Amino acid sequence: MKYSLSYTALTAAVAVTSVFAAPAVVQKRAACSSAVTLSGSSNPFATNKLYANSYYADEITAAVAGMTDATLIAQAKKVAEVGSFKWIDTISVIPTIDAMIKDVPCGEIIGLVIYDLPGRDCAAKASNGELAVGEIARYKSEYIDPIVEIFKANPNTAIALIIEPDSLPNLVTNADLATCQASASGYEEGVAYALKQLNLPNVVMYVDAGHGGWLGWNDNLKPGAEGLAKVYKAAGSPSQVRGIATNIAGWNAWKKTPGEFENTPDGQYNKCQDEDRYVTIFGAALAAAGHPNHAIVDTGRNAVQGLRLEWGDWCNVDGAGFGVRPSSDTGNTLADAFVWGKPGGESDGTSDTSATRYDSFCGHADAFKPSPEAGAWHQAYFEMLLKNAVPQF
Repeated sequence: MKYSLSYTALTAAVAVTSVFAAPAVVQKRAACSSAVTLSGSSNPFATNKLYANSYYADEITAAVAGMTDATLIAQAKKVAEVGSFKWIDTISVIPTIDAMIKDVPCGEIIGLVIYDLPGRDCAAKASNGELAVGEIARYKSEYIDPIVEIFKANPNTAIALIIEPDSLPNLVTNADLATCQASASGYEEGVAYALKQLNLPNVVMYVDAGHGGWLGWNDNLKPGAEGLAKVYKAAGSPSQVRGIATNIAGWNAWKKTPGEFENTPDGQYNKCQDEDRYVTIFGAALAAAGHPNHAIVDTGRNAVQGLRLEWGDWCNVDGAGFGVRPSSDTGNTLADAFVWGKPGGESDGTSDTSATRYDSFCGHADAFKPSPEAGAWHQAYFEMLLKNAVPQF
């Protein structure tokens, strides 16, 4: 049986019929004139549109400059209007966040990813972070604390956070790896600190929970839920934690019967063959463990199914396409929204076997090649996502 997947990036696909397409950008609207109050007890995306951040828009503008096909250019410009999450993946990114937050119009919510734990991505090499195992003091004082101050200085802006992709799920399924054993205490302490300090009135948080092909295995559901609940309770059960984020940077279908790997020999050991089932089944386990259980699901790159050779293949999956646009119309009461968690066009990892951060998953037969370092812009991949988008732009 497969229980362990080495990187959260394997997640999300999409097969829904109701889509909210991103509206055309007209004129800049004003920020809210008074403090925004969100609550862990209500869906923030029901009344707030996911903000199309300037960083991703600038990446796309640069990409368009290198394109010649008029149709593709027009479609690419529409991608820049789609709301997506901005990853705060290094300390150096933090100073850029304040201006971005100030640009958010009232009625919209900015999505940010908290992603810089010591010993980050303990089961993969492609996205290893800047902080070494044991540098929890730096994580708190140089990473989380400055972010908290920026958020406090911008009380009139709604903020949605995805908390530390790949961290807590790795402690459940990759506990046999020495790297994850070394990172475990720092992950738990770091996530608890982030949840406690970021528990602000204008912030709502979703803790990363992998996806149906990770914690969705029958034997992983209970320990996975209990692992998240342990950290949530250690943080004092913060009121602004709404639930979980699933399929972040992943490829799994939202709704697909049978699921992509449901009829494989070990499919019987996993009830969560799509993210709709995962949100429901893992949500019940979370409730039993005492953790909030609403979810946001990444549909940014999951339009095309049947591409992966194995459920665990996560790196720059060849043939992928942009999926359903962000929407709170999910058809599942536990799923708050479809979001674009991973900005399509930013690489998952390099295919250069000589690179320090080369991960063998980026060399698999179903991974796009050549590909640059994780986080770097990947022009050819962006154009492929655009051509294979469902629905088309």
